Amino acid sequence: MKKFIPLIIVTFSFSEDSNVLYEQALEYENQGNYKEAMLLYKKIASSNFSKEDKYILDLSKNQEHKVDTYTIMKKDFYQKQIDKVKDKETDESLEQLITKDFNLYPYKKNYLLPATYSINDIEGRKNFETTFQISVEKPISYNFFGLNESISGAYTQRSFWQTAKDSSPFRETNYEPEIFVQFPYKETSVLKAYKVSLLHSSNGRNDIDSRSWNRVYLEGYFQLSNLFLVPKIWYRIPEPNGEDDNPNIEDYYGYGDLTFLYAYKKHTFELMLRNNLKLDEANKGSAELNWSFPLPEFLSTKNSYGLLQLYSGYGNNLIDYDKEIHKFGLGIAFTR
Repeated sequence: MKKFIPLIIVTFSFSEDSNVLYEQALEYENQGNYKEAMLLYKKIASSNFSKEDKYILDLSKNQEHKVDTYTIMKKDFYQKQIDKVKDKETDESLEQLITKDFNLYPYKKNYLLPATYSINDIEGRKNFETTFQISVEKPISYNFFGLNESISGAYTQRSFWQTAKDSSPFRETNYEPEIFVQFPYKETSVLKAYKVSLLHSSNGRNDIDSRSWNRVYLEGYFQLSNLFLVPKIWYRIPEPNGEDDNPNIEDYYGYGDLTFLYAYKKHTFELMLRNNLKLDEANKGSAELNWSFPLPEFLSTKNSYGLLQLYSGYGNNLIDYDKEIHKFGLGIAFTR
């Protein structure tokens, strides 16, 4: 794997103000002042908790309530069950060890497709395989430039696992660390936000199987009711002569893509279109459709959905960037 642009991701813990709010909320709750406690829990949740870890308030007839989130449950366990130590820094380390709260957020979809099938045959591999993706975001700074922007680091990994083959080897894994700045736009505008990112993509291999490239991209978010349009354009950062693993990769990935996101009740549909815009025999492109849907009741768990994925075209993964692949997969999405 060639040299890549390093990403510096700074780790931050919860702010001191949030800790004070949480202590006050617990005090209100112990006093039976559930209304005030609820307001404080809501304030903490809106500023610190992840997208998937939203608070759920269950008000009963006698006005008692519980805050049923995994984050608060772990914090509550720490506060009530763990003996505190006198040294503040040591105590903070103990709290982090117990709560596992590192302020990480889902970024792209996290999913497991136990069954995917490639319609076209490729020498040396089985048509049936398992695919999964892990993607997390770490906030770094907010409003650093005074534009209400957010700066984050992110990491996405997608693996292709030949589970139908003897010894079940991983035939390909793609790694994508990135650092980006996201800016909100006017509240009354169709354009809601835009993002500037520095992205590295590679497959972690050496020699002839090595694939890697670095890009800077600009992405916009346009909303039309329950439909989002997300155009993205990128510029590939040139590599020194003789060090380029895939000098013709733009011929297959092009210089951007367009994603449509549509939500209907508990269903979401995501269509990504990519093309190199060459109007001749060298034209190459791809399309990927993801449909997430509610699972049957006997399989249903909180924040998990069925996922059907269809793919057709070039660039399904880095080792296959110049191969045309048609495949479909079925599994579970843990984030959307």
